Amino acid sequence: MIWCVEDDENIRQIEIYTLNSTGFEARGFVDGLSFFKALEYEKPELIILDIMLPGDDGVDILKRLKTTPDTCRIPVIMATAKGQEYDKVQSLDIGADDYLVKPFGMMEMVSRVKAVLRRCNLNPAQNILKMDELVLNMDEHTVFIGDQRIQLTFKEYEILKLFLQNPGMVFTREQLMNDVWGMDYIGETRTVDMHIRTLRQKLNIYGNKIETVRNVGYRMEVNR
Repeated sequence: MIWCVEDDENIRQIEIYTLNSTGFEARGFVDGLSFFKALEYEKPELIILDIMLPGDDGVDILKRLKTTPDTCRIPVIMATAKGQEYDKVQSLDIGADDYLVKPFGMMEMVSRVKAVLRRCNLNPAQNILKMDELVLNMDEHTVFIGDQRIQLTFKEYEILKLFLQNPGMVFTREQLMNDVWGMDYIGETRTVDMHIRTLRQKLNIYGNKIETVRNVGYRMEVNR
């Protein structure tokens, strides 16, 4: 799904029609308010974002997208006015993936959309682990629930990463000791149990996803 954020109805409708006609699904938004409301329920593959918008302009919207863990990796193509070199440079510095200079041809737009999607698919977000609003970034070594950063110890982080990489898989305490602590199991289970307990507390509702499998160990359920 490609989302077009453009306040000019004629341009927006042409963009949507062209994208739909060339094999994409497209949806349009007139401003940032309606756009962010829709983001609460769905995430697009790519966003075409006009800079000149009512309310928050495209640069403000781009900043918000790129500083939010749940949306920071969505590709964005900015639409800039002819001659607005500063807008173009600023957008690229913030994190835009490409830009279109108005007035642009619809086939140029489609070509740039395809190029950005190809480029992004060559570098998939393999270092991002997600479960709904719970996001673990292995590059940045961070954990977020929505906009809230969750402070974990190194061992808690490693346990969570293991669970998210293997959803539904049961890990014995011995396996957790080997994989997280890097040592052979020597009979001490209280360390694992203690870390699981504190991890559950820090993850709030997502802590309930960590299930105790009686007489075996622990697993993280995808659906409860």
